[in-house]
Amino acid sequence: MVMLSPNIAVAQKKQIDSIQWRIAAQLRAGSGQASALGLAGPVSGVHENVLMVGGGANFPDSMPWLGGKKKYYDELYVFKKETSIITLHPKKFKLPFPIAYAAVCSTPQGVVYAGGENDYGISNQVVLLQWDSISEAIIIKNLPTLPIAVTNAAATINGNSLYIAGGETANGVVDQFCMLDLNNINHGWKQLPPIPKPVSHTVSVVQSNGTSKSIYLIGGRKKNTNGISDLYASVYEYDLSRNNWKEKQSLPYALSAGTGIAPGDHNVWILGGDKGTIFHKAEIMIAAINSEKDEVKKQALIKEKNKLQATHPGFSKEVLRYNTLTNSWVKAGIIPFEAPVTTTACMWGGEVIIAAGEIRAGVRTPNIISGKFR
Repeated sequence: MVMLSPNIAVAQKKQIDSIQWRIAAQLRAGSGQASALGLAGPVSGVHENVLMVGGGANFPDSMPWLGGKKKYYDELYVFKKETSIITLHPKKFKLPFPIAYAAVCSTPQGVVYAGGENDYGISNQVVLLQWDSISEAIIIKNLPTLPIAVTNAAATINGNSLYIAGGETANGVVDQFCMLDLNNINHGWKQLPPIPKPVSHTVSVVQSNGTSKSIYLIGGRKKNTNGISDLYASVYEYDLSRNNWKEKQSLPYALSAGTGIAPGDHNVWILGGDKGTIFHKAEIMIAAINSEKDEVKKQALIKEKNKLQATHPGFSKEVLRYNTLTNSWVKAGIIPFEAPVTTTACMWGGEVIIAAGEIRAGVRTPNIISGKFR
């Protein structure tokens, strides 16, 4: 539980509008679509002052609980920005293969995505996307493959060191934590002390703890063999100078599939996420459906579960801010739109960008949301 002192509560009220949000652009509609459906789990990041958004998945025919089939994409969109105007590049680009739910990170060398999934299963591929501003083309480079194939892992960067944490494999959620030096990729991935517990759908960022840089791993979940997930409010810090993990002040509530950024000296911002109430109920009902032998009762459960998912109210719109010096959380605003999950936030010219994502069960958004600090 997070305790807020009167002074912190006052500061919280003063900073409620510390990010000014707008819908800055939209993804292009696909072939045969009257409007863009949006994407969950896209590759999204910034290099050479362009925003790349590609890959991802959606349900183009019908919702998953009605038998809709998930479709994975390889289209890649490039956006440019002049002052505050974001425009879609007219050229069409492609990823090397369809992919969604990869661990994604903007690095000095380009946008990296690692793992993820598609129709062929969970991937171990790691790809670097670079923007050539002279030829206005995408350069695609393959990096060393992951030690194990994972989807829904988390990625972050410190200098030229890329870190991947957790994720799901074909056999379950893992506690893997590894690093790749982008300046010495021939050395491959280095295994580091595992994260304190297996986790997927977590947020990973680098920020100073006051004396040195640390990696913060925030929230997430773990699907168990019975189909019911543990939902986490836990926060862990990996001290890069001491190479060890320690537990920090928990989130105010369990949160997974959100996104986060860490601009400045000692703040971490968590933007939206899934508190898991509907998710947890749906998992319990799916488990009940799978174990029910009476066909009449099973159909009644299926109908109830479908209604639960069809009336999904959306995800958390709250913005949370963590101070690494005081080890404390405050609520720091609201995203005034349907807040997406399963996507990656990045900084672009002083603004935070959240591109696409899932806004309700089975429903994606084509919106690119921009937040300006003030």
